[in-house]
Amino acid sequence: MIASWQMWAFGAAAFAALTAIFGKIGVAAINSDLATLIRTLVIIALLFAIVAAKGAWQPLGTISRQTWIFLVLSGLATGASWLCYYRALQMAEASKVAPIDKLSVVLVAVFGVLFLGEKLNWQNWLGVAFIACGTILVALR
Repeated sequence: MIASWQMWAFGAAAFAALTAIFGKIGVAAINSDLATLIRTLVIIALLFAIVAAKGAWQPLGTISRQTWIFLVLSGLATGASWLCYYRALQMAEASKVAPIDKLSVVLVAVFGVLFLGEKLNWQNWLGVAFIACGTILVALR
C-alpha cells in the first residue's frame, strides 16, 4: 500500500483530469443532471465494493453526530460541485472548465486559514496567488 500522501494527492489530480475528459465526452448527448446521477451511482457501487472488500463497515450508531453533520454537508457540497461542473462542461471546453474548477485550491487555502486555523507563510501565499493567476490565464484563452 502506498503510504505517501503526496502519491495519493497526485492520484487524485490524475483521476480528476480524467474526470474532466470522460465527463466532457459523457455529457455531449445527455442532460448534465442525469449524467451526474449516473456518475454518482457508479461511485456508490464502487465504494460499496471497496468498503466491503476492506471490511471497513462499522455500526452507524458509533459515528458521532458531528461527524454525520460534516459528512452530510460535505456530500451536499460535493453534489452541488458536480452538478455545476457537469453543467459547465456541457457549455464550454474541458480545458477551460477544469482550471476554473481548480480555483478550489485557492479557496481551500483561504478557508483553511479562516475556519481551520491553518497557517500559511509568504511562500505558500505566493503559490496560492500563482495558482489563481495561472487559472485565469489558462481559462481566458
